[in-house]
Amino acid sequence: MKKLLNTENLTLIGIISGFLLGVYFPDFSKKIQFLGEIFLTLLKLIIVPLVFTSVFVAIISLGNIKRFKNLGTKTFMYYFATTGFSIILGLILVNLIKPGENFQTSFTIENVSKIETLSFKELIWNIIPSNPFESFVKGKILQIIFFSVIFGLSVLTLDKNKISSLINFFDALNHALINLTKWIIKLTPVGVFSLVSYTVAEVGVGILFPLGKYVITVILGLLIHAFFTLALLGFFLGKYNPYLYLIKVREALFLAFSTASSAATLPVTLELAEEKGKIKNEVAGFVLPLGATINMDGTALYEAVAAVFIANIYGISLSFSQLFIIFLTATLASIGAAAIPGAGLVMLTLVLTSVGIPLEGMGIILAVDRFLDMLRTAVNVWGDLTGAKIVDKLLN
Repeated sequence: MKKLLNTENLTLIGIISGFLLGVYFPDFSKKIQFLGEIFLTLLKLIIVPLVFTSVFVAIISLGNIKRFKNLGTKTFMYYFATTGFSIILGLILVNLIKPGENFQTSFTIENVSKIETLSFKELIWNIIPSNPFESFVKGKILQIIFFSVIFGLSVLTLDKNKISSLINFFDALNHALINLTKWIIKLTPVGVFSLVSYTVAEVGVGILFPLGKYVITVILGLLIHAFFTLALLGFFLGKYNPYLYLIKVREALFLAFSTASSAATLPVTLELAEEKGKIKNEVAGFVLPLGATINMDGTALYEAVAAVFIANIYGISLSFSQLFIIFLTATLASIGAAAIPGAGLVMLTLVLTSVGIPLEGMGIILAVDRFLDMLRTAVNVWGDLTGAKIVDKLLN
C-alpha cells in the first residue's frame, strides 16, 4: 500500500483530481490557488543556489579540463541534434495536416503589444554576466551556469592541496541543498493539484475546440518526439530501455506539466536523475541545469508549427528557404528561451519576424497557449533527462 501511495503516484492522482475539480468546481479551485503558489515559491527558493552548486561541483568532480571538453562536447551535440529533430518533425506535420488552411477565426487579436520582442544580440549578452552577484539576485540561470563553469574550470587548474577545503565546502553545500529539495518534493502532489485545478478553472477546456486542428498538430508532434525520437536515441545511443527510465523519473514530467516551467522543475529533475535514474553526479549536475536553459525540444517544435500555422491563416505561402530560416531561428530561439511559463511566446516573435509573418497572428493562439505550454514543458524536461542518461552512458 505504501508503494502505491508514493509521491509519483500521488502526483498523478493530483493532476487528474485537479483537472476534475477545475472543471466542476472552478470557484473553489481559484480559492486554493495559494497552495500551488507556496509550492512554486519553495521550488524557486532552491533553484539559484542549487544550479550554482550542482554545476560547480559537477565541473570540479571531473578532475581535469580534458574530461570537461568530452562532457561538454557530447552534451551540446545531443542538445542541438534533438532540437533540430523536433523542429523538422514540427515542420513536416504542420505541412501535412495544414491546420491553418480555411481557418475561420472569431478571436479578437489582443495582448500582442504586451509581448516583448528580443534580438539575437540580447540573447547572446544574456549569457555573459557583467556582475555575477546581480545574476544571482535576478535568477538569470544561463549567466549563473556560465559563471559556474568558468569558475569551476579555473579551480581545476589549481593545486589540489590548495582547493581541498573549497571542494569539501561546496560538496557539502550541494548535498544539503539536495536534501532540502527532497523535503520540498514531498509537497508535489498538493502543489500540482492546486496548480492544475486553478489553470483549468481560469482558462477552461472549451477553448481547445475552435483551434482543435492546430492543437492536435502540436500535441501529435510532441508525442512522436517524446515517445519515438527520444526513445530511439535512448535505446540505440544509451543502450537502455527508455520506457522503464520514463517510469522511474515520471514525477519530474508531472511537475513540469503542472508548472509549465523547466526551471521550477529542475530541483526535482536533478534529484530523480541521480537517485532513481542512477546518473553520475558530475553528469547530472552539468547536463540538466544546462538543458533546463538551452534544451527546449517541445518549445522549438511548437514555434515551428505556430509560425507555419499563422502564415497559413494570413494566406502566406512559405518557400523552402523561408522554412529553412524558420528552422534556424527556432533552433536559436529555443536555446535562448527562459525556463519559465510562457517564454515560448516571447521567442516566437523572433521566428515570425525572421520570415515577415505578422506578429498580430499570435493573438489567435494565445487562447490555447497555456495548455500547450504545459505539454511542451514536459517534453523539454523529458529531453533533458534523456540527454543526461545518454551522455552518462557515452562517458562510461
